Amino acid sequence: MPAQLRLLIEVVARACKLISHTVGKGALDNLLGQLDIENVQGEIQKKLDVISNDILLEANEWGGHLAALASEEMETIHLIPHRYPKGEYQLVYDPIDGSSNIDVNGIVGTIFSVLRAPEEASGREVTEQDFLQLGRNQVAAGYAIYGPQTVLVLTVGTGVFGVTLDREMGSWMLTHERMSIPVSTREFAINMSNARHWAPPVQRYINECLVGQTGPRGVDFNMRWMASMVGDVHSNLTRGGVFLYPWDARHTDRAGKLRLMYEANPIGMLVEQAGGAATDGLRRILDITPTGLHQRVGVILGSREEVERITCYHREDTASTG
Repeated sequence: MPAQLRLLIEVVARACKLISHTVGKGALDNLLGQLDIENVQGEIQKKLDVISNDILLEANEWGGHLAALASEEMETIHLIPHRYPKGEYQLVYDPIDGSSNIDVNGIVGTIFSVLRAPEEASGREVTEQDFLQLGRNQVAAGYAIYGPQTVLVLTVGTGVFGVTLDREMGSWMLTHERMSIPVSTREFAINMSNARHWAPPVQRYINECLVGQTGPRGVDFNMRWMASMVGDVHSNLTRGGVFLYPWDARHTDRAGKLRLMYEANPIGMLVEQAGGAATDGLRRILDITPTGLHQRVGVILGSREEVERITCYHREDTASTG
């Protein structure tokens, strides 16, 4: 691993350690609840959204290996101050995934992605356009999940590994080596309250799962939904499953709910490195060309056989409707 990339990941890991400690304080430090301000997405920010974003900003402020960063909570990119030599990498992150879980002591996490700064940017400041790279260009991706244990899951393109925070020692210990998603599964994660708004291929797939042994699949499925992408994806990585956050008819002006750069791309890289698949229903997530920092996409990822089945249903529907 290049030295600058290793240093950057170490900085992110230290920031995640501090975020874990902050999340653990919760109501004890009056950190629950929301603020009276909206982020760039038009969403009311939680206190921990802002605090966690600041932790990652400050952790990377000293530079040395980073040219610029982009956060889901900020409208545009943040350049590393000129007093440092320009780094080779660009960091993209969602400081708190699943923030609706914060006030109920549910699972939350941090998602991050590392891109290489384009060679042509070596003699100038990095721009927003420099961040709009295909997901397959990521050099590293990972997430931290803040639950009963704090686990950092990472890939640099050579498999997926997980380290767990030893809270007494303050150090990370390797606990998950070469994580692998089972090819087949009988478990799915989706927000069933949105069922009436899904496209026909998603409704078809979920209905087949729900009827179980009496239906065309001939087996019973289990459903879970943690309201946190990190939580459901971590379950996929450890025991198998498929996670869906598809397009729905309430939002015809956008392709989905989740953000391509901050959520779908990094998780897509992790899932593929673990042997799974990730699509938006028709296209491989990592092949989608970004058009903006906050672009949204539909997401279907996890165990390869189920993702391929759902993608096939979408292609059949597209073919039948012209």
